[in-house]
Amino acid sequence: MMEYLVLFSTGYSYIISSLELIIGFYFFSKFINKKTKLYHDIAFIMIGNFMLVLFPSDGIVPFFVYGFMLIIWGIFIYKFKNILVVLYAIVTIEVMQLCFGIFNSISGILFLLLFPFQTQVMGIVFMVMGDGMSLLISIFCYYVIDKYLRFDETEKSKYMLMILIPILMIFLVDEYINSAVYGNIVVIGEGGDIRNINHYRMLIIQILGILSLFCMIYSYRKLMESFQLNTKLSLLQREATLLHQYVDEAKDRYEKTTSFRHDIKNHITVIKGLLEHNKMKQALNYIYDMDNRRIEMSFLCHTNNPTLDILIENKLGIAKSEGIEVLCSFVLPVSCSINDIDFCIILSNALDNSLHACRKIYGNGKRYIELSGYIQGDFILMEIKNSFDGKKVSGMGIGLSNIKAVAEKYNGTMSYEIQDKTFVLSILLVIPQQPKDISQQRNERPTIINR
Repeated sequence: MMEYLVLFSTGYSYIISSLELIIGFYFFSKFINKKTKLYHDIAFIMIGNFMLVLFPSDGIVPFFVYGFMLIIWGIFIYKFKNILVVLYAIVTIEVMQLCFGIFNSISGILFLLLFPFQTQVMGIVFMVMGDGMSLLISIFCYYVIDKYLRFDETEKSKYMLMILIPILMIFLVDEYINSAVYGNIVVIGEGGDIRNINHYRMLIIQILGILSLFCMIYSYRKLMESFQLNTKLSLLQREATLLHQYVDEAKDRYEKTTSFRHDIKNHITVIKGLLEHNKMKQALNYIYDMDNRRIEMSFLCHTNNPTLDILIENKLGIAKSEGIEVLCSFVLPVSCSINDIDFCIILSNALDNSLHACRKIYGNGKRYIELSGYIQGDFILMEIKNSFDGKKVSGMGIGLSNIKAVAEKYNGTMSYEIQDKTFVLSILLVIPQQPKDISQQRNERPTIINR
């Protein structure tokens, strides 16, 4: 009989450990947004069971081995090089550990009630039922974390210790409870009670532990969302300030242009007088001076929108001063129903990103920014191309998120793609209630200005 029990115990332990490994590994892969493959699962189970045989089955060592395996797998197999891989590895182990701890306490409470009836049979039944329920509750907890509490990959690693340390503390406390209280050797009294153990207290501690884990993850996620919202708000405030500056500068240029046009007759009269008196040199100097003033009042790109002209002049002017080639071909209707500030959010973020990417190119690498846009039917199509260093682009930053939000506001879309060492950003906006008097401009293609 003992031989059968030993054989059952060995086989059962292997099955449970394999289930723990595969369930934890599956949800860990989902946490880091990677799809598992069958041969990955099989390899992980085989390596995991082999590693657990090499190390003592008691204490904290198996948990460290399991966590180390998850971290190594996430970094080197799935190429997930983010501190989140450490956090998710600890959470994966801790959830499973807490669930098994909870049902250890529940089994201890129920075993006390049913001890007089077939002690050995009841022990096996409680063990199988407890392990099964622990796995089911673990799956549920993993699902909740994956569905509602998963972190953004762009989270800053310097804040991760805020949650990593308390989660690790809960893990160590629960591991101590399971090893010291519910270890391999327990003393059972005559009435079926396990000496010196208050199962109700242990149950409450472990339930509070898993609830604390969820609360910390939820609070940290909300804290990070608050940081991101504050960052977006500050960027929007900065963009609004810049917009007002662009509007003021556009008004100033408009006044200068109006003054220049008003005085054009006087300028022509002066030039005619100089020519009539054969003062060619003075006439040429006067013409050069007028031309310089014209250049000061001209723009790199004429969009039919003075505010956008100033913004593009500012951004592309900075690019030119840094030796970056610029090309602009962007035209809008004389009267467009899309808000100026929305245009500014799109173009300022897009051109800032392009400038940032070009600045990372060193040596003899080609650096350029191309801005194009035109009207097609009831749509405004914009495309910004820029060179970059060819390194992998990770996720969508705040700038692209702001552009996407504006595009969706006008029932449009935003997309980007990598073409060799060129980053291509495309934005489509639907023109709301397009005025009839500018319909003839919709299919007009712009004249390319390259300076």
